Amino acid sequence: MIATFGPTTFHFMLVSELMDRVDCIRIRKGRIEADRPQILSPYHLKQVLLEGFSEEAKGFSSWLLQQSANLTFLRYGFHFRKTDLLEEIVHKPIGEVIKQLSIRFQEDRDPLYSLIEGVDDTWEVCVLKFTMDLIRQSAPDNVGEWKKRGLL
Repeated sequence: MIATFGPTTFHFMLVSELMDRVDCIRIRKGRIEADRPQILSPYHLKQVLLEGFSEEAKGFSSWLLQQSANLTFLRYGFHFRKTDLLEEIVHKPIGEVIKQLSIRFQEDRDPLYSLIEGVDDTWEVCVLKFTMDLIRQSAPDNVGEWKKRGLL
């Protein structure tokens, strides 16, 4: 979950199949920094910038904002930098890779680390969707905390 009154850093592993080779899997490791959520007017929400994301991911974000009326008063800022990104290619079936990584995640029990299965060509959109899912999960708790403190 995204903290209401401070920044939160999420680590991820995105697993995707290379489309031109059998049992060739790319694992991307990276991090996303979530700023402290802010209460904004709908006008200011339209000014959201996505540093480090492709134009395709920005287009998805614009579409999502048009579709998501319930997000029009909250701003969640994320920082994703490709300089923090590591890639690894493994030669195993994707199911086996996901199973091994899932076991490692369960052993580590780090709630701020996520395993994402995605599409190799549009991996940035997969990461963006992951951040939007985090917002959907966190928003009710964030709003509740703001109400409890009299900020809404």
